[in-house]
Order: sequence, then C-alpha cells, then structure tokens
Amino acid sequence: MNAGLLFFFAGILVLGIAILVFIVSRGKGRTTLDVDRFRSSWLAIEQQLVKGNEPTYHLSILNADKLLDQALKERGFKGETMGERMKSATSCWQNANVVWSAHKIRNRIAHEPDVRLDYLDTRRALACFKQGLKDLGAI
Repeated sequence: MNAGLLFFFAGILVLGIAILVFIVSRGKGRTTLDVDRFRSSWLAIEQQLVKGNEPTYHLSILNADKLLDQALKERGFKGETMGERMKSATSCWQNANVVWSAHKIRNRIAHEPDVRLDYLDTRRALACFKQGLKDLGAI
C-alpha cells in the first residue's frame, strides 16, 4: 500500500475520533448540573419567603419555577416552552403530578391578576419544586 494513502486514512481516522470525542464531551456538559449553584439559588428562594407577606409567596414560586426550568434546559430537555420540557422529562419525575401542580400555581400567578395564596399552599408548592429539582439532580 502506498505510504501517502496510508497517511490519508490515518488522518481521517484521527479526525473522526476527534469529532466523536468533541460530541461526547459536549453532551456530558449539558447533563451535568452545577449542584452547588442550584443549592445556593434554592436557599435564596426559601429565604425570600416571609410568613404574612403575600408578595413574597408569589415571588418565591415564580423564582422556584424559573430555577426548575433552568435545570431542565441545562439537562438538555427539548421543548420551546417549560411545559414541553417538563413533558420531555416525564421519566425523571418521582411524581410528575406534584411538579405539574406547582407549575400550574406559577401559571396562575403569572396570568391571573387576583391570585391569593396562603403560606401553607406556598410551602407545599415550594416542596413540589424542590422535589422536581432533586429528581433532576440539581440539588
């Protein structure tokens, strides 16, 4: 076999391996979450909730929902909306209904001007978001 042809095939093989390594390493980056960053964000959300201060109920739920969506995106779940990404992650949820119920409360806050929540309902919703974050490996 001609030495030039041998070098040509060796070069193609090396290039192919390099492309494969690049693709595999990129995929890993999307499925691995920075747990410390997510835990820190979660603690900040829990600390912003103040019993007797209803605006903090809304804010904590909105921020918890954003954090869950961020985890879904970073894990690489596909979808144009958070709902679509949540559907893509169905196999990850320990109990999909609780995560969906928390997200529905967020939607009510975002779309209905006179939503009233009490402290216990807010704590329950936050517990659902927290479980969703745990299920994704974010916290």
